[in-house]
Amino acid sequence: MRKPLIAVFSAQGNTMKVGKKLAEKLSCPLYAIKAKEPYTAADLDWNNAHSRSSVEMHNPASRPDLADTNAPIADHDVIFLGFPIWWYIAPTIINTFLEHYDFSGKTVILFATSGGSGFGKAKEHLQASAPKATFLEGAVLRGSDDVQALVDMYTQLAKA
Repeated sequence: MRKPLIAVFSAQGNTMKVGKKLAEKLSCPLYAIKAKEPYTAADLDWNNAHSRSSVEMHNPASRPDLADTNAPIADHDVIFLGFPIWWYIAPTIINTFLEHYDFSGKTVILFATSGGSGFGKAKEHLQASAPKATFLEGAVLRGSDDVQALVDMYTQLAKA
């Protein structure tokens, strides 16, 4: 039997809402990925080239510190990894998260929230941070979308 975990980074709460819905539907734990230094509204201003998020996203080597390193990754074989889309990829804190834990042999199902863009190169950028994991693109949701496509994906995976 597969054991899923929902791990979510949510700077403004939108992705966390989706993660909570998914955790409820799958009856599994939810883990919040948090930055050691929380993001402020000014940090998230993508129109400001000097905002924290703009600086991080323009530096592929950026690895914001995690608030904690208590994610129960070792206890789960399927990790739903949720994040907002920033500049057509995942925020670099997701790379920090993936590089901190051993994802060997795990299936990582990506899901994201976005106002209009798709996954872009998110999967490609994240695979390098956990090369021994299998990455699958789940769904890009618009905040309040139904998570049923992700539930169905998990159901199919659990049957395999």
